[in-house]
Amino acid sequence: MPRRADVVVVGAGLAGLAAATRLSRRGLDVAVIEASDGVGGRARTDHVDGLLLDRGFQLLNPAYPEAARLLDLAALDLQPFEGGVVVAPGGRRSVLADPRRAPQHAIGALTAPGSLREKAAFAAWAVQVGFGRARRIKTAPDEPLSVSLHRRGLTGRLRRSVVEPFLAGVLAEDGQETSRRFVDLLIRSFVRGTPSLPAAGIGAMAEQLAAGLPADTVHLGTRAASVSGGSVTSDAGVVTASAVVVATDPRSAVALAGLPTVVMRGLTTFYHLADQAPTSSRMLHLDGDRRGPVLNTGVVSNVAPTYAGGRGALIASTVLGVRDDSQTEQAVRAQLRLVYGVDPRPWQLVAAYPLPDALPAMLPPLDLRRPVALRDGLFVAGDHRDTASIQGALVSGRRAADAVLAHLHRP
Repeated sequence: MPRRADVVVVGAGLAGLAAATRLSRRGLDVAVIEASDGVGGRARTDHVDGLLLDRGFQLLNPAYPEAARLLDLAALDLQPFEGGVVVAPGGRRSVLADPRRAPQHAIGALTAPGSLREKAAFAAWAVQVGFGRARRIKTAPDEPLSVSLHRRGLTGRLRRSVVEPFLAGVLAEDGQETSRRFVDLLIRSFVRGTPSLPAAGIGAMAEQLAAGLPADTVHLGTRAASVSGGSVTSDAGVVTASAVVVATDPRSAVALAGLPTVVMRGLTTFYHLADQAPTSSRMLHLDGDRRGPVLNTGVVSNVAPTYAGGRGALIASTVLGVRDDSQTEQAVRAQLRLVYGVDPRPWQLVAAYPLPDALPAMLPPLDLRRPVALRDGLFVAGDHRDTASIQGALVSGRRAADAVLAHLHRP
């Protein structure tokens, strides 16, 4: 650990690495300290017996502007999902797909849950937010998602069987309390890009950013105990600096920097390994009847074969809240039988990831650009300052870095 740096960044998640990258490119001497044994924060991938297990089911949308600016997307070898979802109400399965990306499913969408009127309302919503101005979304009056869906005419089976379970898995809440602004931006990103998996796992993003920093910039296994605008005290000693960026997880940021409490949402991801894939589809699957705890499930190795390491098929299933107990896992298996139409009893449970702090809540009225400059020389970055997404984490890192540059009077 150095004793002095121009800037110390606390936390080597996406926000911290984005800030460090921008500051380093401007010629500043940056030290990044990270309490854990690896970079990535909440966007990490574990390598387990040849399998790639993301810490929670996560997707990278190449339509995120900040990801396109900061990351080498080609080097990540993105493996795209198909543009749609498979809905399994009752004993049948329907496909609701983006006709631009999956025209072969256009006719089948007519049989998916929901009336033609409700489907037309959903299509109008997607077109409006997908092709309209982002500024209009950001400045329009905010309201809870429940109110927004009703106002847009989404009040029937399409909402109950598709929209609600899909968004619950993305937002980590099913009370439909989330900001309309955030959800509209989310739908916009789905319209404009195809969510994908990096071939080497979601953690490849952070690893790429860390590899682009000067040698000896990132110091792992180093936990910050206290911070100020001019120093960081850690279990490795004191580092003085002209500025400090707190880019830890939200709970740690609250404790270190004295921020107001950040409300967090929880999810649990179950990974099962099967000898054969239960489907050849590269879409997410939803249980339109909500017959168990699973919000969404997908065969991730159909999308990115590298995830299974040649060992069969890897299935990821998302459950709301922290529920990794054996009873929940059995309920997950029972529901997967209904969703996929196969017997999942032979499948091996390879991991369950309970994530109490999966995402910060995005409640209305949502300020999409919360302050990153706290007090003289002390700054904060993280998706809790922008939006609960990879895009939000990367943008917050850039904003924090720019605030540091302004503070130091650097061009």
